Amino acid sequence: MSATPHEFPHEFRHEFVWPVRVYWEDTDAGGIVFYANYLKFFERARTEWLRSLGIAQSQLREETGGMFVVSETTVKYHLPARLDDELLVTAALSQKGKASLTITQRTLARAGHTETVLCEGTIRIGWVDAATLRPARIPPTLLEILQ
Repeated sequence: MSATPHEFPHEFRHEFVWPVRVYWEDTDAGGIVFYANYLKFFERARTEWLRSLGIAQSQLREETGGMFVVSETTVKYHLPARLDDELLVTAALSQKGKASLTITQRTLARAGHTETVLCEGTIRIGWVDAATLRPARIPPTLLEILQ
Protein backbone atom coordinates (compact mmCIF):
# COMPACT_ATOMS: atom_id res chain seq x y z
CA MET A 1 0.00 0.00 0.00
CA SER A 2 1.24 3.44 -0.82
CA ALA A 3 1.70 5.92 2.00
CA THR A 4 0.39 8.90 0.03
CA PRO A 5 -3.39 9.19 -0.27
CA HIS A 6 -4.93 10.49 -3.47
CA GLU A 7 -7.41 13.22 -2.61
CA PHE A 8 -10.25 14.25 -4.89
CA PRO A 9 -12.81 17.03 -4.61
CA HIS A 10 -16.39 15.91 -4.07
CA GLU A 11 -17.21 15.40 -7.72
CA PHE A 12 -17.66 12.12 -9.51
CA ARG A 13 -18.56 13.24 -13.05
CA HIS A 14 -19.53 10.06 -14.91
CA GLU A 15 -19.07 7.63 -12.04
CA PHE A 16 -21.85 5.73 -10.33
CA VAL A 17 -21.35 5.95 -6.55
CA TRP A 18 -22.54 3.33 -4.04
CA PRO A 19 -22.08 3.72 -0.25
CA VAL A 20 -20.64 0.83 1.77
CA ARG A 21 -20.09 0.56 5.52
CA VAL A 22 -17.27 -1.68 6.79
CA TYR A 23 -18.53 -4.46 9.09
CA TRP A 24 -16.67 -7.03 11.22
CA GLU A 25 -17.16 -9.63 8.48
CA ASP A 26 -15.16 -7.44 6.07
CA THR A 27 -12.03 -7.24 8.24
CA ASP A 28 -9.10 -9.58 8.80
CA ALA A 29 -7.18 -10.44 11.97
CA GLY A 30 -5.28 -7.15 11.66
CA GLY A 31 -8.51 -5.17 11.87
CA ILE A 32 -8.42 -3.86 8.30
CA VAL A 33 -10.56 -4.78 5.31
CA PHE A 34 -9.36 -8.09 3.87
CA TYR A 35 -7.93 -7.39 0.41
CA ALA A 36 -10.34 -9.68 -1.50
CA ASN A 37 -13.35 -7.94 0.03
CA TYR A 38 -12.67 -4.86 -2.09
CA LEU A 39 -13.66 -7.04 -5.07
CA LYS A 40 -16.96 -7.76 -3.29
CA PHE A 41 -17.48 -4.02 -2.83
CA PHE A 42 -16.72 -3.52 -6.54
CA GLU A 43 -19.24 -6.24 -7.47
CA ARG A 44 -21.98 -4.59 -5.42
CA ALA A 45 -21.34 -1.21 -7.00
CA ARG A 46 -21.32 -2.69 -10.55
CA THR A 47 -24.56 -4.53 -9.88
CA GLU A 48 -26.24 -1.41 -8.49
CA TRP A 49 -24.89 0.68 -11.39
CA LEU A 50 -26.53 -1.72 -13.87
CA ARG A 51 -29.71 -1.75 -11.78
CA SER A 52 -29.76 2.08 -11.85
CA LEU A 53 -29.82 1.79 -15.65
CA GLY A 54 -32.81 -0.57 -15.49
CA ILE A 55 -30.73 -3.72 -15.97
CA ALA A 56 -31.49 -6.49 -13.48
CA GLN A 57 -28.98 -9.26 -14.10
CA SER A 58 -31.32 -12.15 -13.26
CA GLN A 59 -33.97 -10.76 -15.61
CA LEU A 60 -31.33 -10.14 -18.27
CA ARG A 61 -30.29 -13.79 -18.11
CA GLU A 62 -33.90 -14.99 -18.39
CA GLU A 63 -34.72 -12.69 -21.31
CA THR A 64 -31.52 -13.04 -23.35
CA GLY A 65 -29.98 -16.35 -22.30
CA GLY A 66 -26.74 -14.51 -21.62
CA MET A 67 -24.91 -13.07 -18.66
CA PHE A 68 -21.81 -11.14 -17.66
CA VAL A 69 -18.86 -12.91 -16.05
CA VAL A 70 -15.65 -11.38 -14.72
CA SER A 71 -12.78 -12.26 -17.04
CA GLU A 72 -10.00 -10.01 -15.75
CA THR A 73 -9.21 -7.78 -12.77
CA THR A 74 -6.43 -5.42 -11.81
CA VAL A 75 -6.41 -3.84 -8.36
CA LYS A 76 -4.06 -1.37 -6.68
CA TYR A 77 -4.29 -0.90 -2.92
CA HIS A 78 -3.24 2.47 -1.46
CA LEU A 79 -4.54 2.67 2.12
CA PRO A 80 -6.55 0.35 4.38
CA ALA A 81 -10.19 0.70 5.39
CA ARG A 82 -11.16 -0.19 8.95
CA LEU A 83 -14.22 -1.28 10.92
CA ASP A 84 -17.13 1.20 10.71
CA ASP A 85 -15.52 3.26 7.94
CA GLU A 86 -18.00 4.83 5.56
CA LEU A 87 -16.82 4.13 2.03
CA LEU A 88 -17.89 5.22 -1.42
CA VAL A 89 -17.44 2.66 -4.19
CA THR A 90 -17.55 3.93 -7.75
CA ALA A 91 -18.13 2.33 -11.13
CA ALA A 92 -17.59 3.94 -14.53
CA LEU A 93 -17.66 2.38 -17.97
CA SER A 94 -14.21 2.92 -19.50
CA GLN A 95 -14.34 0.61 -22.54
CA LYS A 96 -17.17 -0.98 -24.45
CA GLY A 97 -16.57 -3.81 -26.88
CA LYS A 98 -18.86 -6.17 -28.77
CA ALA A 99 -18.41 -8.97 -26.21
CA SER A 100 -16.98 -7.26 -23.12
CA LEU A 101 -17.01 -4.13 -20.97
CA THR A 102 -14.22 -2.65 -18.89
CA ILE A 103 -15.31 -0.86 -15.75
CA THR A 104 -13.01 1.41 -13.77
CA GLN A 105 -13.71 1.26 -10.04
CA ARG A 106 -12.50 3.00 -6.90
CA THR A 107 -13.10 2.65 -3.18
CA LEU A 108 -12.86 5.94 -1.32
CA ALA A 109 -12.98 6.86 2.35
CA ARG A 110 -15.10 9.90 3.04
CA ALA A 111 -14.05 12.36 5.73
CA GLY A 112 -15.95 15.64 5.64
CA HIS A 113 -15.75 17.00 2.11
CA THR A 114 -12.65 15.02 1.15
CA GLU A 115 -12.59 11.60 -0.47
CA THR A 116 -9.35 9.62 -0.24
CA VAL A 117 -8.76 6.75 -2.67
CA LEU A 118 -8.08 3.53 -0.77
CA CYS A 119 -8.23 1.10 -3.67
CA GLU A 120 -8.70 1.35 -7.43
CA GLY A 121 -8.89 -1.07 -10.28
CA THR A 122 -10.41 -2.21 -13.52
CA ILE A 123 -12.77 -5.11 -14.00
CA ARG A 124 -13.38 -6.64 -17.40
CA ILE A 125 -16.69 -8.42 -17.73
CA GLY A 126 -17.41 -10.61 -20.72
CA TRP A 127 -20.78 -11.59 -22.10
CA VAL A 128 -21.35 -15.34 -22.32
CA ASP A 129 -24.13 -17.71 -23.27
CA ALA A 130 -25.53 -18.74 -19.87
CA ALA A 131 -26.03 -22.38 -20.90
CA THR A 132 -22.63 -23.03 -22.48
CA LEU A 133 -20.54 -20.28 -20.85
CA ARG A 134 -19.04 -19.57 -24.27
CA PRO A 135 -18.28 -15.96 -25.22
CA ALA A 136 -21.02 -14.20 -27.17
CA ARG A 137 -21.84 -10.71 -28.41
CA ILE A 138 -23.53 -8.33 -26.01
CA PRO A 139 -27.12 -7.76 -27.20
CA PRO A 140 -27.38 -4.47 -29.17
CA THR A 141 -30.23 -3.21 -26.97
CA LEU A 142 -28.00 -3.60 -23.93
CA LEU A 143 -25.14 -1.74 -25.63
CA GLU A 144 -27.55 1.11 -26.40
CA ILE A 145 -28.51 1.42 -22.73
CA LEU A 146 -24.81 1.62 -21.84
CA GLN A 147 -24.17 4.60 -24.18
